[in-house]
Amino acid sequence: MSDDTPEPFTEQDYADRMARAAQDAAAAGLAGLLVAPGPDLVWLCGYRPTAITERLTLLVLTPSAEPRLLVPALELPDAQAAPGAGAVRMSDWRDGQDPYAAATGLMLPNGRYGVSDSTWALHLLGLQETLPLTTYRALTTALPMLRGVKDAHEVARLAAAGAAADRTYEEILSVPFTGRRETEVAADLARLLREHGHSQVDFTVVGSGPNGANPHHEAGERVIRPGDMVVLDFGGLKDGYGSDTTRTVHVGEPTEEERRVHGIVRAAQQAAFEAVAPGVPCQEIDRVARKVITDAGYGEYFIHRTGHGIGVTTHEPPYMVEGETQPLVPGMCFSIEPGIYLPGRFGVRIEDIVTCTETGGRRLNDTAHEMAVVE
Repeated sequence: MSDDTPEPFTEQDYADRMARAAQDAAAAGLAGLLVAPGPDLVWLCGYRPTAITERLTLLVLTPSAEPRLLVPALELPDAQAAPGAGAVRMSDWRDGQDPYAAATGLMLPNGRYGVSDSTWALHLLGLQETLPLTTYRALTTALPMLRGVKDAHEVARLAAAGAAADRTYEEILSVPFTGRRETEVAADLARLLREHGHSQVDFTVVGSGPNGANPHHEAGERVIRPGDMVVLDFGGLKDGYGSDTTRTVHVGEPTEEERRVHGIVRAAQQAAFEAVAPGVPCQEIDRVARKVITDAGYGEYFIHRTGHGIGVTTHEPPYMVEGETQPLVPGMCFSIEPGIYLPGRFGVRIEDIVTCTETGGRRLNDTAHEMAVVE
């Protein structure tokens, strides 16, 4: 195994996650958890179906029984090969049988269950029809911190993904920008992420000039010109864990106003990072960043939350936003990404992934925050 390859999660790791999830469900007043294919299933037992179809796959976790995984018969060999398979008891159903009837033996007829956000409506409605007295809550609502606190192995994977994204940024600075379409630079970002070990590229935002004033602009056919500010926001999955970083560069020398706006965003990002500590409410990180930008006169142009959690997906709880009173806990990993967006002109965003430690914040992205000049 190379030094760059993380140690695999063990069957015991998955068993511990499922046991903790079942206990958390009970503490939340739930009879158990129902987990369909998606990030929660991968995190809990390591099973990622080859294809997600209309056939029901369901992990059932309760505090009083061993974990149970119901799968289509034709997919049973794949499920048995999952790294956490030994920690669950499996059963299957065949085409032509009623999968919801098969699930009834794993559930209480009047239970209140947390259900993974990725569960298809088809399956949830099928369970409700078969067990009409059951009730359900989305896991993001019922157990928002299910995956929110990472262990040391997870933080190490996030750090490695962040380092790979950093190398991508450092290399993109040397590619030509002027005269090329945003989509062409985005393709370079995707290529570099893969070259540095990403198995999945989730987004490659290249917002040049006025396009940078749209936080959700991805990449279009606009030709990048001298004098453009360019927002670069990119990330994906490496060894199953996410990267997500943003830097704002300039084609040629920036104006005094552009430098000033970039400096304000940089100061907001730094202030929010310095506010990270155990026990600090998530909303405080947003408040700190927003105050810097508001005091500088640009508050109305900071139009999104300051951050989001990251793990086996690139966006997940906790969220750094007003109203989120969840206190930071060591092991939480999240973005800090304030921005200013001037409609029709340009935008600036600076983003790092940060983990909360016992003594404060630790950045998982280390590239320079200064505005780089590109050609």
